[in-house]
Amino acid sequence: MHTMKEKLAAFERLLTIMDELREQCPWDRKQTFASLRHLTIEETYELADAILDEDLDEIRGETGDLMLHMVFYARIASEQEGGWDIADSLNAICDKLVSRHPHIYGDVKADDEETVKANWEALKLKEGKTSVLAGVPKSLASLVKAYRIQDKVRGVGFDFDDPGRAWEKVDEEIGELQSADDASAEAEEFGDVLFALINWARLKGINPDEALERTNRKFIRRFQHMERAAGAAGQGLNEMSLAEMDVLWNQAKSDER
Repeated sequence: MHTMKEKLAAFERLLTIMDELREQCPWDRKQTFASLRHLTIEETYELADAILDEDLDEIRGETGDLMLHMVFYARIASEQEGGWDIADSLNAICDKLVSRHPHIYGDVKADDEETVKANWEALKLKEGKTSVLAGVPKSLASLVKAYRIQDKVRGVGFDFDDPGRAWEKVDEEIGELQSADDASAEAEEFGDVLFALINWARLKGINPDEALERTNRKFIRRFQHMERAAGAAGQGLNEMSLAEMDVLWNQAKSDER
C-alpha cells in the first residue's frame, strides 16, 4: 500500500491534470454540472456492477472514474461567482464526519451500530434537518429508495423488532392485494407488498436491490443458454411451445449445478 505522502501526490496529480484538461481540451472546457450528471450516474452503476462481480481491479478503475467526476464538479464550481473548490468540499465532509461521530471525537458512548445510526439521525435533526427522510434523494430508484426510507426511520425507532413481525405485514399486504377489486387498488396494494417485502429483507440482512440484480443476471444467463440450445437444434425460441422451452430452461438450470 502507498504512504500518505504518495496518496497526496496522486491526488495532486489528478487535480493538476483536471486543471490542464479544463483549460486545454475542447470537450472538457464545455462540460457543465448538468452535462456531467448522467455520466456520473452511469459511472456509479458501473462501480455497482464491479462490486457485484467482486472484481477488485474493476472496482479500482471505477473508483478512479468517480473521483475524476468529483474533482470535475469542484473545478467547475471554482469558476462560478461565489463558488468553492475541492478543499472546501473536502473540509465540509471532514467537519461533518467529526461532528456526527461524537463517540470518536467527543465524549458520547456508542458501542454498537444501531446506537451510532440513531445518534447520526438525531444530530442531523439538530443541524436543522426538518425530517429524518430529508436526505433521501427524490430521483433514487424506487427499490433502493424504499430500503433507504426504512433504514432511516429505524434510526428513530420506527421499525419492527424482528423479521417475523415484518413477515406478518407481508402476509397482511398480500391478503389486501388479493382482495383488491379494481386496477387502481391492485397497483396500490402491489406497491404495499413490495414495500413490506423490502422491509422484511432489510431486517434479514438482505439487500433487496442486490438480490434482485443477482436474479436478473441469473435469468439472463439461463435465457441466453436457452437461445443457444435452441439455435444448436436449428430452432428459434419463437418457434417452440412453452413446454419445449421449459425443457431447455430446466436444462440451463441443471448445467449451472
